[in-house]
Amino acid sequence: MRDPQPDFQPEPGIAEWLAPGLRRVLAPNPSPMTFRGTNTYLIGDGDLAIIDPGPSDENHLNALIQSIGTERVSAILVTHAHVDHSPLARALADRVNAPIYAFSDATGGRSAVMQQLAATGLMGGGEGVDRDFQPDILLTDGETVSGDGWTLRALHTPGHFGNHLSFAWNDVLFCGDLVMGWASSLVSPPDGDLTDFMASCRRLQSQDWSVFHSGHGAPILDPAERLDWLINHRLSREAAVLEALQDGPATSATLAKRIYTDTPAALLPAATRNVLAHLIDLHGKNTVSPIGSLHAEALFSLT
Repeated sequence: MRDPQPDFQPEPGIAEWLAPGLRRVLAPNPSPMTFRGTNTYLIGDGDLAIIDPGPSDENHLNALIQSIGTERVSAILVTHAHVDHSPLARALADRVNAPIYAFSDATGGRSAVMQQLAATGLMGGGEGVDRDFQPDILLTDGETVSGDGWTLRALHTPGHFGNHLSFAWNDVLFCGDLVMGWASSLVSPPDGDLTDFMASCRRLQSQDWSVFHSGHGAPILDPAERLDWLINHRLSREAAVLEALQDGPATSATLAKRIYTDTPAALLPAATRNVLAHLIDLHGKNTVSPIGSLHAEALFSLT
């Protein structure tokens, strides 16, 4: 499989300056879902905000403590409660005596249909949910967190995850896993919601951004172009789902095998969840219908 960002080769555990007042420390958790690993960001000079402490990893915790040095940490901010982003937050908070900010625990921000699916027992797939995550302070859409020399504005951007926040730093956006430059984002119901994902991407299109710093991969230097690509990519997948359903009712797994013909077998489960997200979105548009109740293995047909 071709490397989507061959020039992005940061060394895990080493703080790299990306701009004045901004450092990135890569966590040592590479995988097909996390690329090189999780990006942890340090904002500020002397008084810091830390975005996405990352997975529960003692080496990464020590690397962050070393990078912080004698500086003060005012806030720890978490974009969302996946196991590659949030579990280290509590251990770091205890070490630096700083509060954890987030939208909610792992169950917040879900749409009504996703709450219904979760109640029937559908669990998220892909990166894994940090079900123990508990922030100290909840942030609503538009709220700000400030320190000496910096202010971050929280934007509720669900889609990849219900409690997903992005953080605006002037015209720079820390966009978590909503937008990535090396791959499209996983949308896995009930934590992922394609209807919300498209709305969040279109919301970001309404503002001019200079750069996106995502949860994985290199900085995105052309945010508007990347948002256009993501939206059009999803629309093309939607068209492929509708075309495949012309052959008759099918499950998300069957459709994924037909549509994702170049996807390695190990990633087909994630592709299946993406297709399920499309089917749920299309069901909300009255374009497709499940045969029987709505669940992960349901047969879907064109309406």
